[in-house]
Amino acid sequence: MAISQIAHEHNFEITAAIDQGDDPSEKIKGCDVVIDFSLADATLPVAQLAARQKVPMVIGTTGHHEELKTQILKTLSGIPVVWAGNFSTGVNLLFFLTQHASRVLDTSSNFDPEVIEMHHRFKKDAPSGTAERLLEIIRNARELENENISHGRKGMTGERGKDEIGSHALRGGDVVGEHTVMFAGTGERIELTHRATDRVIFASGALRAANWIIKQPAGIYSMQEVLGLKG
Repeated sequence: MAISQIAHEHNFEITAAIDQGDDPSEKIKGCDVVIDFSLADATLPVAQLAARQKVPMVIGTTGHHEELKTQILKTLSGIPVVWAGNFSTGVNLLFFLTQHASRVLDTSSNFDPEVIEMHHRFKKDAPSGTAERLLEIIRNARELENENISHGRKGMTGERGKDEIGSHALRGGDVVGEHTVMFAGTGERIELTHRATDRVIFASGALRAANWIIKQPAGIYSMQEVLGLKG
């Protein structure tokens, strides 16, 4: 499906499509919303332009290091922004379900959490932004630190720690995106899985967020709030 058709279905018109090497400064003037799905290094200059023009922004780019993310957030403090690692409705429902499961299956439950994600061979960052969010949800529910996350295992690692959260990134082929949150107990296992088969879901979600954010006051919002999954 063409992006212009998706935009039309959400009552939007694409006024400019910006790629590497293009100058977005003139294109942003007069826009109702700016949508950024680019590279980590490109988000800050686009955010500066959006903030200067007071244009709401939707950000789906991932891979920002903490210092850069802090700088971007400071730049965007005066405009409404939806920033999410994944704009799929299904993935955001996965976040919601993982949050509730993590509260029930806490450290006292003897269920061991593992997060497995797979993407196409060209993806540059690992874990994915979606996997990072899933790990954060589990970590917060269990009141653990980043140090408790084990990114893959190799060699004589010893027995699995009680406070350990496993993280595994798979890469290959043309996989759009697959994420599984597993809670492995004794005699039973719970798996929450989302599989994306078409990238159109991300474009549709971003436009849904764009429709929502233009009616909001300044602030940083998540896709959970767009979908009404967060009070």
